[in-house]
Amino acid sequence: MNFWGDEQLSFFESILFSALGKPVEVIETQFLSGGDINTSAQVFSSEGVFFIKWNHADRQDMFETEACGLDILRQTEALYIPQVVGYGKELDKSYLILEYIDPGNPAKNYWETLGQALAVLHSHTQPKFGLQFNNYIGSLPQSNTLTASGISFFFEQRLLPQAGMALYKGLLAKQAYDALFRLYDRLPQIFPHERPALLHGDLWSGNVMVTETGQPALIDPAVYYGFRESDLAFTKLFGGFDQRFYSAYNEAFPLEDGFDDRVAIYNLYPLLVHVNLFGSGYVSGVERVLKQF
Repeated sequence: MNFWGDEQLSFFESILFSALGKPVEVIETQFLSGGDINTSAQVFSSEGVFFIKWNHADRQDMFETEACGLDILRQTEALYIPQVVGYGKELDKSYLILEYIDPGNPAKNYWETLGQALAVLHSHTQPKFGLQFNNYIGSLPQSNTLTASGISFFFEQRLLPQAGMALYKGLLAKQAYDALFRLYDRLPQIFPHERPALLHGDLWSGNVMVTETGQPALIDPAVYYGFRESDLAFTKLFGGFDQRFYSAYNEAFPLEDGFDDRVAIYNLYPLLVHVNLFGSGYVSGVERVLKQF
């Protein structure tokens, strides 16, 4: 079923032509999701099935950095990452075209596979924390300035920009903002001393898919090199993954003692992101963590 008129279908055919270099006939489209950030669809065509998402033209770099992040993850061969078909700008829209992943049911060893695969991903490292380019988390800019110190990176490139934005918006109290600096002084005694690890960066259940063969796949990354525990902490923010996932990860790449005590600090970042994206309902979670530490 096609949910759009001739103009929208022409848009799909035009961007697929740009990506594939040959004429493409769109046969059917299926609206997948909407929201404040992107619109997306499953598009059946003469050249196969694609996942396409689009937004306003001024957000082209959002899709470009997402495509680059997906490519970085795929090059590790740690687990399934959708192939980038193309991205760019067409008239008043920016777009990203990916292969469509047919969903399936989890295989018997699904959680163990995901845990082991994430450990492999995290084994990829580089000399400094950050990334060679900036990107986004959700619709918010994410600074990845390369930094020798992981603690400095976490504080200056993750917590401070989001806390400053929340303060400017009147969502976060000055008292809570000031408390971050006191927490910063304690971080060298709290965080483990580890090399930068390649991270998905936005690892919650909504960004993990089950492929047709029952294996895990990752989508919608906010890639950078950081503390590997922050990826694992993110999985616990909205209920957590199956315990088999954590056991398999820890067996493959053991965590230092005290990880559970550090989870709340790592999750200050996604909590502050949610404050800036969705409002004051998440402020109490931020304040609770700052009070605890």
